[in-house]
Amino acid sequence: MFEILGVKRANYYKWLKHNKSERDLENEELADFIRKYDEKFNHTLGYRMMTDRINRDENKNYNDKQVYKVMKILGIKSIIRPKRRSCTVRKSNNTAKNNLKRDFNASRPNEKWVTDVTEFKYGKNNENKLYLSLILDLYDRYPVGYAISDHNDNSLVFGTFRSAVDANPGAHPLFHSDGGFQYTSPVFVRMLKDNGMEQSMSRVHCCIDNGPMEGFWGILKREMYYRQHFHDRSTLIAAITNYINYYNNHRLQRKLNIMTPMEYHNQYINARLTLNRLITHIDFYALEFLHSTLEINSLVRYITEL
Repeated sequence: MFEILGVKRANYYKWLKHNKSERDLENEELADFIRKYDEKFNHTLGYRMMTDRINRDENKNYNDKQVYKVMKILGIKSIIRPKRRSCTVRKSNNTAKNNLKRDFNASRPNEKWVTDVTEFKYGKNNENKLYLSLILDLYDRYPVGYAISDHNDNSLVFGTFRSAVDANPGAHPLFHSDGGFQYTSPVFVRMLKDNGMEQSMSRVHCCIDNGPMEGFWGILKREMYYRQHFHDRSTLIAAITNYINYYNNHRLQRKLNIMTPMEYHNQYINARLTLNRLITHIDFYALEFLHSTLEINSLVRYITEL
């Protein structure tokens, strides 16, 4: 064996009995973490998400390169996302321009919403279809509303919109979609105007104009849908609902500073409340100061008049 491998017998036994370095011990501990989280998250973590999850939950400071090497040695990798053959192409019947202009950044919740409808199949031979309509907030990638239906029709999209508005009263975001018939219908356009929202639509043949929404569908289907066959409607609906809950409350994202959408959303809300209390506090002392100043000025005038 040693001759085949080109290794001297003495060197092999020397390596076998050597004391493990700190790096070796660290990698062994890292390997244990990787096995643990790979099993816990059902083999969906790539090396970047694995690094973020271990560092946050275990209070470690591993880097991507180190985690990647150990995962490669262990033969652990995330589920590969199937390559999309194409995106949906529609006729140019848009009622609005592309006002979003691929600016997918937002400075606060409810500034920009993007939406779309996607299709799932279930049954023995995938003969049945189910549709999910969802609205995503670009600030924290938080799904502000969604609806599931057997039909891709106006009722599905209108119901999704109403759920988002009910959950976010007073919101007036820029609302972006593709040029689907539901979004160009006069009824939906009126719903947007009644809620003080500006409409925006992707250009024809430009799916990237709605990139964050397309990305969300890819993540959902890669991590939940493509990994199993669904035989009945109720099981598929439960899986979709559970995944959206997982995405909101447990799936860390680097673009959100290693937080979940819910954590990032709540961070903004809490910061806003703190700022409002601080402003109220400042206003109170400003009024006290103004009141004291007026009293002093009155006293000065009184003394002057004497």
